[in-house]
Amino acid sequence: MSDYVAGFVNTKKVTLTKEKLHSLYQVIAALYENDERPWVIGYSGGKDSTAVLQLVWIAISSLPADRRKKQVFVISSDTLVETPVITTHIHGSLDRINKAAAAQSMPFSAHKVRPQLDDTFWVNLIGRGYPAPYSRFRWCTDRMKIKPATKFIYEQIGRFGEVILVLGARISESTTRGQLMKKRAEKSNLGECLSRHCEIPGAWVFTPIEDWETDDVWMHLLNTPSPWGNNNRDLVTMYKNAQAGECPLVVDTTTPSCGNSRFGCWTLPVALRMWAM
Repeated sequence: MSDYVAGFVNTKKVTLTKEKLHSLYQVIAALYENDERPWVIGYSGGKDSTAVLQLVWIAISSLPADRRKKQVFVISSDTLVETPVITTHIHGSLDRINKAAAAQSMPFSAHKVRPQLDDTFWVNLIGRGYPAPYSRFRWCTDRMKIKPATKFIYEQIGRFGEVILVLGARISESTTRGQLMKKRAEKSNLGECLSRHCEIPGAWVFTPIEDWETDDVWMHLLNTPSPWGNNNRDLVTMYKNAQAGECPLVVDTTTPSCGNSRFGCWTLPVALRMWAM
């Protein structure tokens, strides 16, 4: 372990071992080859989604090139009112993902999803006279995040019949999210790895780091180079001065929005302080 990692991660809370990581790579590779359903990875640019994308990339890269046939779509949401820091980070990451996928013969393609003009922030705030979003009327989440992401997902379901959503959700993030994830798992009829999406017919959910703690995520990121050329230590710089969580890619109403996040839209009045700035 490098001094840099040791100084940032609380090793007493780390449960991730080489054996556990190797086993997870095997599970991901086996699940990838198990059927023809394409994967859609929700990538927000934060620590959890970055860790998931790295895991999937490394696992699939271990397969021979002729077995990397199934498409893996990486989608990231652009609300058009993101902070410049996040916009630059996401745009650069998606560009590097596409270039690295082509150079390494990997089946990944990165896509940025945006709201339709009619659903954008200023059209609703100024054009329709909506109040600024607040805790009981957070209209922006549905229009600017959920609808663009689900539109892309439904397009792939229309092409392929079903898709598997790969998300960076973790049980330890919150009690509510943990209960929802456990409830989903109980309803699964495809074994332990997949559960039906609660709102999107034809979509299944895979959460490979659901049992990881925050320090496991950082341990993985700071010890494993990014396969597409990002510098994971840049994430530390983005996170180091705040305690709030990241703003996830939202695909349904059960996914927490980012009212307390330093990575939310710069127009978000629900956030008490915009830490990312």
